[in-house]
Amino acid sequence: MAGRPDILFPLFAELVSLAGVGPKTAGHFRALNVERPRDLLFTLPYAIVDRRLGDSVQGKESGSIVTVAVTVERHIAAPSRGRPHRVIVSDKSTTFPLVFFHANAEYLQRQLPVGQRRIISGKLEIFDGVAQIVHPDHILREAEQDELPAFEPVYPLTAGITQKIMAKSVAASLERLPDLPEWIDPALCRQRDWPGWAIAVRRAHHPEGAGDISPEDPARQRIAYDELFAHQLTLSLARQRHRTRPGRSSVASGRFQSRVLAALPYTPTQAQERAIREISDDMAAESRMNRLLQGDVGAGKTLVALMALLVAVEAGGQGVMMAPTEILARQHLEGLRPLAEAAGVVLDILTGRDKGAERRAKLAALAAGDIQILVGTHAVFQKDVEFADLRLAVIDEQHRFGVRQRLELGAKGQKVDILVMTATPIPRSLSLAQYGDMDISVLDEKPPGRTAIKTALIPTDRMDEVTDHLRQAIADGKQAYWVCPLVDESELSDLTAAEERFKRLRATLGEGQVGLVHGQLPPREKDAAMRDFASGKTSVLVATTVIEVGVDVPNATIMVIERAENFGLAQLHQLRGRVGRGAAASTCLLLYHAPLTESAERRLRILRESEDGFRIAEEDLAIRGAGDMIGTAQSGLPVFRVADLERQAGLMELARNDSRSLLAQDPTLSSERGRAARVLLWLMEQDKAIQLISVG
Repeated sequence: MAGRPDILFPLFAELVSLAGVGPKTAGHFRALNVERPRDLLFTLPYAIVDRRLGDSVQGKESGSIVTVAVTVERHIAAPSRGRPHRVIVSDKSTTFPLVFFHANAEYLQRQLPVGQRRIISGKLEIFDGVAQIVHPDHILREAEQDELPAFEPVYPLTAGITQKIMAKSVAASLERLPDLPEWIDPALCRQRDWPGWAIAVRRAHHPEGAGDISPEDPARQRIAYDELFAHQLTLSLARQRHRTRPGRSSVASGRFQSRVLAALPYTPTQAQERAIREISDDMAAESRMNRLLQGDVGAGKTLVALMALLVAVEAGGQGVMMAPTEILARQHLEGLRPLAEAAGVVLDILTGRDKGAERRAKLAALAAGDIQILVGTHAVFQKDVEFADLRLAVIDEQHRFGVRQRLELGAKGQKVDILVMTATPIPRSLSLAQYGDMDISVLDEKPPGRTAIKTALIPTDRMDEVTDHLRQAIADGKQAYWVCPLVDESELSDLTAAEERFKRLRATLGEGQVGLVHGQLPPREKDAAMRDFASGKTSVLVATTVIEVGVDVPNATIMVIERAENFGLAQLHQLRGRVGRGAAASTCLLLYHAPLTESAERRLRILRESEDGFRIAEEDLAIRGAGDMIGTAQSGLPVFRVADLERQAGLMELARNDSRSLLAQDPTLSSERGRAARVLLWLMEQDKAIQLISVG
């Protein structure tokens, strides 16, 4: 495709091309992630200062911003070093001083000549009962009054960048605003009352009241939508490319699936049946599947994944299920094995631990098609791992794979279908931001027989009661997890906390009763500790958060989380989901250190009230915001300058539907609106999308 359109060149020039911006200032701007005039246009004010002209400072509150016309009465020079220079002025009702520290008296005489009128704007202070303004923000001649906006925008700043520099640089960037063709569906603009792009940007930088800086303001909504639309268009192009690359039809015969269903002690939920149907339809189609299976803790994703893998086997091919860690891969193996045996299907595992002759034998069986379903870790990516006919790759715990890795995965087989599973319920706006290139199946029901988990909040000063309760439970044959606090960012102090708790519990409950798992343990020791707990050899497993994902011990019915206030909501929900996996009643004890902060109390209260992972995720988003919630760095989540995923969640879905319908009508973006959308992609620096448009 041709390079960036000429119409955008002025916005992508160097910052030093703006009046008043030298190399030093341009360097300071980098700290705000501002490198070109375009970045300044998308750096919107976050507040406003009311600079409307008033009659007098009289009766105004201390600390408020006032703007008044005054007459300069006299100057009182600083009596000594360190004392201020005062300029006495009078407005319509009263006389008061302007105060200047370390001032140049000659300069002030020129700025504020006695007998002349000036407009003064600044913060009012009441000192010893007398009103004064220290270092006014603005001193203007009456003829220059129009230069002071009634509502002055307040921008984010950094060292070396003042509001004045910011306002000047933004004004210079606004002078370069091109008139761009409209990329939004005109009907949508009318329905939402959105202005054109250039008008929206001007308005956003010239607010005329508090409402103009809220996310609901039409100009701001419009700019946020542009950002989300460009992002969704990129994902839709990736999806279109994935779907139009030739796939293979894998049609289920039901031969193996029916055996698994017959062996199940329960009936699948409607949500599971719906997901299995959506996946089977995708796999039967000639285009490639790229689907996300999202389910809450214990919603039954494993069964859905197995049924999908069986579609591949019934069609004469193979399937692979990939997990991020060895512990999880082995657990998938344990979970799938009895069902695979019931179906009469050959299942095996490949991890980094397989060496020598054993590994060679597995690779030969895989290449010959004798292993029908493989469970593995990243070891599956290695060059010498070859399949006879790989048709489906199932990836567990998606957030460790970005869009790029997903696109690369297909290289292991001819036209592989991809199913990604995540056990982390994600609010809809975020799942569309992260997985907008995928189709999504949601498991929003729990299988029958799952018992509710009783959640209780207990202050740490009642720790002895908790250990007594635990001793009794162990005597009754129950098992418990004890998760140690997140102390700080260092794994070492988390480790110390876990080792301390392990020693204390061992002293209280008995030598052989307690096991310990943490991130620093060698894999063999970690596996051994997990095995001892799973087999019931130990009754209590002390752990850091390594057990957050996927560990499944149905007999464990107690979860103790120490210093629960230090954990995030989603993490607490994941940890709690480790219990309640069998038929016995389960308990989760959240130990907290009083007093709680307001936000910690809100988190723990939500957890006590709800077991619905999707509701908890929405609350988590509201409390922490998108970046913190997923940890933007490893989330694959884009960083938006204007769009606010918490408060403008609905816009993301709108953008996805709009981008998909535009590409359905105009796959090469060559219509009038399609060409406008290309300009948007260049404006929003979606270079990846530009590469994906196959026809230039």
